[in-house]
Amino acid sequence: MWTNPRSLSPKMWSPRNPPLQSSHRPSITHSQTFSPLSPISPSNPSGTFPAPTHKLKYQGKRIAQIVKLKPECAEKYKECHARVWPEVLKQIKECCIEDYSIFHDPESNILFASFKYVGYDYAGDMEKMRENPKVREWWEMTDSFQETMVEGSKGSTDEKGWWKGIDQVFYVA
Repeated sequence: MWTNPRSLSPKMWSPRNPPLQSSHRPSITHSQTFSPLSPISPSNPSGTFPAPTHKLKYQGKRIAQIVKLKPECAEKYKECHARVWPEVLKQIKECCIEDYSIFHDPESNILFASFKYVGYDYAGDMEKMRENPKVREWWEMTDSFQETMVEGSKGSTDEKGWWKGIDQVFYVA
């Protein structure tokens, strides 16, 4: 049952310590006595919390890319992606790439790749990817099935990229 606080005894609401008799009061700012993010409670008498020991995970940036698939290579491309080498998958994860998918439109022979990058240094992580010998071997194989849409690119190891980046025009979570 709810009780109106105004109907309770005024003594209940009086300060626990009597007021200081002198005119000197310690200078305590409002932020030192109250912080909505640091509640004072029996389990947390100081009202502070330890700093987190882990970084908050970056929610990521969605990246989309396209490349042409040579029509005569469609089945071979699908076969090799049904059995991606473990070293390639490991490197993808180590380079902060998650939620990676590749789609194929057989009418236009366009491959569409979409992934989320959750790291803090995309250029650095892509350099690590390019430096991995197994990834380079994988790219050499898969590049032979594709035709780039990036002008002047020599392959996936090229800093220009092999897959053409495309812009997101709509998103809803």
